[in-house]
Amino acid sequence: MERYWLAAAAFCFLLSFGHTLFALGSGTFRPGRFNLATMAAGFAFATGFLYQRGQVVGSCPITNLFEVLVFLTWSIVLIYLVVGPTYRLSLMGAFTAPLVLGLLLFALVSPIDAPAPRATHNPWVEFHAALSIIAYGAFGLASIAGVMYLVQERQLKSRRVSELLLNLPPITDLGAVNSRLLFTGFLLLTVAFAAGVAAGLRVTGLKAGASLFVWALYGTLLALTHLRLLPARRIAAGSVVVFLIALLTLPSVSHLSAR
Repeated sequence: MERYWLAAAAFCFLLSFGHTLFALGSGTFRPGRFNLATMAAGFAFATGFLYQRGQVVGSCPITNLFEVLVFLTWSIVLIYLVVGPTYRLSLMGAFTAPLVLGLLLFALVSPIDAPAPRATHNPWVEFHAALSIIAYGAFGLASIAGVMYLVQERQLKSRRVSELLLNLPPITDLGAVNSRLLFTGFLLLTVAFAAGVAAGLRVTGLKAGASLFVWALYGTLLALTHLRLLPARRIAAGSVVVFLIALLTLPSVSHLSAR
């Protein structure tokens, strides 16, 4: 029964993405509430799954890689629902939908929903793990803003006026949103590490190295942004590359959460 919630969420994300592609292809795209409504519906279905799974496992549902991917999807959409309407980024939902759809489909078709051993309930550990994944959600949305920036820059350089270009927000706005999302994710990840220290969590080896490596990469990217040592295009591209690296650390995060 739990997976029907995820199937419904995936359908909503597919509907949002498909509607945007059709509208752009036919030249009839107009910023409206349809994408926001379908993304919000997908978020609600994903929330339903997380609630039911939380009742089953008796804790925050991030005890294996399957649950971590669903929680990451939920986090990305949550931050989109806050950021997208605030900055009037009407097309961000169209760029967000394929990412969260891909994450959900991978989780659904992969044999990674292995039951985790029961552990002692520790609110600080759960807060640490959940906040880490929400930080990854902010990084994911930053990478989407980065992709939008790179797409618009490419179209501007080619001097092609397309329906996509006409509906993208100003490129300076995309650069600002990208930087703010990077800062938000870095701040959340730093607080998550502090919560882990407060919980007395001891992590060594590959898991600690991978987490600190991602944290250092984003810290470096933010420092280069603040010092203006890299052009906005490089920062946008960097946010995409570093997020892909961060995704590779998710198995370590899920293993840590399970323990």
